[in-house]
Amino acid sequence: MPKPDRPRLARGGRTLSETVCGDRVYSALMEARPAGLPFKQLVVATQMSAHHTRKGLNYVKDVPALERKTPLIWTRKHGFQLSDNPSDWIAFEVEALSAELTHITRTTKRVFAPHAAARPDDAFAELALDYICGMKAGLTGIIAAGKNIR
Repeated sequence: MPKPDRPRLARGGRTLSETVCGDRVYSALMEARPAGLPFKQLVVATQMSAHHTRKGLNYVKDVPALERKTPLIWTRKHGFQLSDNPSDWIAFEVEALSAELTHITRTTKRVFAPHAAARPDDAFAELALDYICGMKAGLTGIIAAGKNIR
């Protein structure tokens, strides 16, 4: 009986290591260059399940993208892409940081601000708000700089 934490392919019942999944994803994306591949097309191109394709994408983000100095980016228009263009990288990074800034801002308004208002003498709430304010300022500066570079 297979271990429940080991994914199995639908055909043949073989398990695939993250290295194998990553190599297939990386190869498919390199073949598609300079264009990208939407997720469904990437699944077809790699001949793997959606699970194994996601596993491969995570591996590519963690290992080959850094080793080969080619970041894995995603856009609505082109899907997943290994671009050589730094302006593509910056655009992706600005979008990712903007999403993080939105998340931090919403968490601050929904959790930390009410906490600090309910307990004005709470040292943790005060410290958290101070640090979060600094993080927000830093992210805002990086996002503005990235938009000016493009």
